[in-house]
Amino acid sequence: MKQPLFESRNYKLIIAGIALITLGFILMSGGRSDDPNAFNPEIYNFRRIRLAPFLILLGLGIQVYAILSRRKTKDE
Repeated sequence: MKQPLFESRNYKLIIAGIALITLGFILMSGGRSDDPNAFNPEIYNFRRIRLAPFLILLGLGIQVYAILSRRKTKDE
């Protein structure tokens, strides 16, 4: 029987990374104005400029770690 590609810990980290990336994109969305000629300064608030990109980058970092982390063997 073939061994799975990743351990369950890796799959949990991958799911957590996807959840953080999705949450970041959800937090980044919105902020449009009903009037196309009026400027809405809400697009430059903390949530869209700082928090959402941080969550996306954190999720990507978790994804990279989950994919590159090696499984523990009995030899190590």
